[in-house]
Amino acid sequence: MTRIHELPAHRLAALVRSRELSPVEIAEHYLQRIRRLDDRYGAYITVTEELALEQARNAQKRAMSDTPEDLPPLLGVPLPIKDLDTVAGVLVTFGSRAFPDLVAPTDSAVVAQLRDAGAVFLGKTNTPEFGATCHTENAVAPPTRNPWDTSRSPGGSSGGAAAAVAAGLAPVAQGSDGGGSIRIPASVCGLFGLKPTRGRISLGPDRADLNGLSTAGPITRSVLDAALMLDAMAVNLPGDLFTAPPLPPGETFADHARREPGQLRLARYSDTGSTGIPVHPDVLAAHEETTRLLLELGHEVEEIDNPFESAFGGAFAEDFPYLWAAIASATPVDPAREGELTPIYRWLRERARQTTVPDHVGAVARLQRGTRAMLTATERFDAVLSPTLARPPVPIGHFTSGGPEEEFRLMTEFTPFTSIYNVTGQPSVSVPLHWSPSGLPIGSMLTGRMGGEGTLLSLSAQLERARPWAHRVPGGWTD
Repeated sequence: MTRIHELPAHRLAALVRSRELSPVEIAEHYLQRIRRLDDRYGAYITVTEELALEQARNAQKRAMSDTPEDLPPLLGVPLPIKDLDTVAGVLVTFGSRAFPDLVAPTDSAVVAQLRDAGAVFLGKTNTPEFGATCHTENAVAPPTRNPWDTSRSPGGSSGGAAAAVAAGLAPVAQGSDGGGSIRIPASVCGLFGLKPTRGRISLGPDRADLNGLSTAGPITRSVLDAALMLDAMAVNLPGDLFTAPPLPPGETFADHARREPGQLRLARYSDTGSTGIPVHPDVLAAHEETTRLLLELGHEVEEIDNPFESAFGGAFAEDFPYLWAAIASATPVDPAREGELTPIYRWLRERARQTTVPDHVGAVARLQRGTRAMLTATERFDAVLSPTLARPPVPIGHFTSGGPEEEFRLMTEFTPFTSIYNVTGQPSVSVPLHWSPSGLPIGSMLTGRMGGEGTLLSLSAQLERARPWAHRVPGGWTD
């Protein structure tokens, strides 16, 4: 008999709408699993049991009283919120000891969207301090562990979100991505992760857009679940610096996930340019297998040189850290609590303080010129294929044993493919098509044109039908 946590979110929503499954029963099932299993994984910083049950009871009343067509799309579907976004009345730590007892007064824009869509909030998922690293180890909670191998990292910064979905402690999760923070944990946890187009989802009301690197997005087991979440999360608010081109009237992202993509023209690359960062043989094997599958499905695939190497003149690795440090420096921290920050975050803030305004502006200008060149060079392709990461999942502690400068270098070597698309603003997904010979997930990354989430969702759904992955679950799934 199928258990509740084995059902995708779109199926849960349908069962609630048809009154075959109670939102309270769904919420209680997940809360019980969290209580019983999360000590293994450390996916959650805060579990909002009372809030979840209250929302579930309200959802049940609506399901019983309203007609199905009047019900919101995610009614009764439980999900967690990454602990960088605020939920009104709930503790928010930002993964930092500098904020030990802050209760959020309001929802963030994306949380408000999910609340309006009928979602039930299970809690807040673990994240590195202010989302600054590609692993999920901080000073406020035990490290989050990869459900496929608990000695390994689930990636970051949405590591808690991915661990929750991979372990069956949530059907889907909200994450955010400023340098790969959705796609990285999706890759190493065997999930589908979508970074939307810049401006698709507002960062309001409190977070600044800055250079537009970061966006919220879904982490899910199925492509359709990600599309349904994106439909619910997408919003622009007054004062947003960036907005994405809307879908045509009457269309939804879920529509795209349900349709065939047609024959597409795709590019591919797997080298890391002048950085010389090596790509693991298992990753390269996965890249070749994804290429073969795309060809079998009838798509054109053309090998190209590393596109950001030529567009950015080999300077991307030198210029991007200016933006990353600037974001860290913009976080308001009580000076009396600066010493409580993690070494990597103090290092980033100090690096920003030592950067002159002309140096920062020059880096931003070079990155924008590179973005223009790269988008122009790849415009003829419907999507670009590359590895998501340079390596399979790494052990917990891999990044943190040698000091902050060494940590930043190791993060760069692990994630040489993801952050470029935060700079360009393009939509990008990690698709869980492969597992290494030792049984560890390896994602493949597909990146589309600006506003091209629909094409990526159609293509990813086609890949999912051709090589289903939802049946592949880690060992603790059946507990």
